[in-house]
Amino acid sequence: MTHRAKAILTAIRENNFRWALLTLALPLIYYAVQLLVLMIRFHELPNYINTYDWIGNVKTIIQSTPSWRDSLAIIDQEWLLEIGHMNYDWGTGISEWSLVLMPAKIINMVILSALIATNLFLLKRANRQCSATTAQSLLLCSGLGAGSVALSSITMSWVVCCATPTWVVGLSMMGLVGISTALWLQPWGTWLWTLGFIVLLAATFFAAGAAAEPGRQNSNKPVA
Repeated sequence: MTHRAKAILTAIRENNFRWALLTLALPLIYYAVQLLVLMIRFHELPNYINTYDWIGNVKTIIQSTPSWRDSLAIIDQEWLLEIGHMNYDWGTGISEWSLVLMPAKIINMVILSALIATNLFLLKRANRQCSATTAQSLLLCSGLGAGSVALSSITMSWVVCCATPTWVVGLSMMGLVGISTALWLQPWGTWLWTLGFIVLLAATFFAAGAAAEPGRQNSNKPVA
C-alpha cells in the first residue's frame, strides 16, 4: 500500500501544474457543456441569472434541523447560482429551463477531476511497465467510473419535470429517456454515483500499483 501511495504522490508532484490545471478546468468544462447542451436543445440563450445566499441558508438548516444526517442531505441540494431562460408569456414569467450550481455538487466534481487527473498521470507512468491491454483496461475503467459520476451529478432543470434539477431531468432534456422512464430511474442516481467512484478508485489503485513497479524493481536490484 505504501508504494502505491508513493506512486500517486510522485505522479502528482511530477505534474503538479498540469494536475492542478486539470482539477480546476474539468469542472468548468463540465458545467459549460451542460449549459451549451441546454442552449442547443431549446435554441435559446439564457436571459437570467439568480444568486442565492448559500452560506446563510446552510446556517439556517444547521440551526433548525436536529439530525445531522438530514442537515447534510438538505445542504447537498442547496443552490448557489441559477442560469436559465425565463418565458414572460405568462405574467411575471416562468423558468423554462436552467442550469443550477450547487456547492456540494461542485466539490464532488472537483474531487472527480482530481481523480481523473491522477489516473491520467499514473497511466502515463504505468504505460512503460504494463501491457497495452492492461493500460487500455485501466483507462476504460477510469472513463466508465468518471462517466457514471458525471452523469449522476447533472443539475439541469426543466419546467416539464417540475423544474427539479436532477440527473434524470438532464437525460430527459437531451432526449435520451422519456419522462416516465426518468422518474423510474431517479432513485438509482445515488447507486450510480457510488458505483462510479468505486470503479474510478479501483482504477486508481491498480494504476498506482503498475506505476510503482519501476521503483520496486530498482529497489530489488543488487548494489554493485
